[in-house]
Formats: sequence, structure tokens, C-alpha cells
Amino acid sequence: MSPPRILAIETSGRRGSIALALGEKLVAESPFAADAEHARELLPTADSLIRRAGGDFFDDARQVPRLDQCYVSIGPGSFTGLRVAVTFARHLALAIGVKVVAVPTLDVIAENALSQSSPPDRLAVVLDAKRKQVFGALYKLRAGRYERQQGPLLAAPAELLVGERWSVIGEGVAYHREAIDAAGAVTLDESLCWPRAAMVHRIGCSLAQAGKFTAAQELVPVYVRRPEAEELWEKRQASRDGPTI
Repeated sequence: MSPPRILAIETSGRRGSIALALGEKLVAESPFAADAEHARELLPTADSLIRRAGGDFFDDARQVPRLDQCYVSIGPGSFTGLRVAVTFARHLALAIGVKVVAVPTLDVIAENALSQSSPPDRLAVVLDAKRKQVFGALYKLRAGRYERQQGPLLAAPAELLVGERWSVIGEGVAYHREAIDAAGAVTLDESLCWPRAAMVHRIGCSLAQAGKFTAAQELVPVYVRRPEAEELWEKRQASRDGPTI
């Protein structure tokens, strides 16, 4: 049996990327243009990458691009970026029957730490949540893989990084370095802080092999907190309506 043709999508942060794979073998990975809108970049970048890969990703008879599975980073992260990726994956599932795997974004970032020669035993992944808070998760290294112990959760860095000495990665490091240092944690190299489609693929393969696919109608982003625009709208509505008796 031929290995599944896989598209992996990462749009949870400012640096989006996609990857193509044949089963566990990564074929290609492509970042989006710097500071580009993910909604504008996703489809043309995917199309270009598939056409460059050629061969196995086309139906020989009709020269139509073919995919079997889609692994998508589902958050937490950028509200807009997550919606773009989830909507794209849903369309693939409904239109051409692609099987979808939902991959937690914090797990994707944690996977970066395994590229080090000596990965830390205790790892915290943090994303900026504004209001002096982070979206975070805690991991412990077991049998060469990171197992999530807590999260995703919303907390101040001091509340998240308690009890043990944690090594920290993630986009939130740049925004909360002072609080992270005050908690006695160690920040790792900045190159490990960004989620990548290649890591979405790596985790997605494990989930797919375990049969953990998600139906299109059940595929939703993980937000932890609602979009700020929604919260502001509700506050304005409450202020406009006034107190009820």
C-alpha cells in the first residue's frame, strides 16, 4: 500500500508554513512570505508546493493534485490564522474526502525542543495572551517524547512556572521575559520558539497511526480565550442596554 499523501498546515502564529509528506517522510516545507496574511498565502503556497513536488501528489490520468490526509495546527494562537487553517482543512475533507488530524499548537512548539542534543526534562511552552498572561502548557520528557502534563491554560507566567525549574520556549518568551526570569525559569534559543509545519506533520503522523482523525464538522480551533473583538462587543452591548431590573 502506498503511503498517504499528507499536507500539514501551521498558521497559529505570525510565521505560517505548510509541509508535504509521504507517510512519515517529509517531502518539502515552505514558509509563507514574511508578514503576509495567512488567508492570502495558504492556497497559492499549497498549490505551488504540490506542483513542485509533482509525481506522487498527482493523479497520473488527469494530472489533478491529490491528497489523502491533512494535519492542521488548531491552537491556541492567532484567532484569524486558526480560522483560516481550520476552514481550509474542512473544505478539503468535505470536497475530496481528505482525512483530518487536529494537532495542538503547543505540542507542535514543544516538538522543537527535541532537536537539541540534550532536550530539557521539564519544558514549558508559552504564547502571549496579553493582559500580562500567557497561553501555556507544561511537559515532561519521557522515552524521548514530550508528554503534556498541564494545559492549554491561561495564566500569568508566575502562576504557570511554579514548583520546578522549567525550560521555556514559545512566542510568549519575547513578551514576558522579565516575568519568566523572575520565576526562575530558563529560556531556550529563540529559533525553537516558532511552530513549524514539519512538526505538525511529525505529531500528526503519531495521531493518525492511532486512528485519531477528526470529522470536518467537529474540527474547531482551540482559543482558550474568546477573541478580544467579541469581548469588546459584549461590553459595548451591555453598556448600551444598561442594567436590567
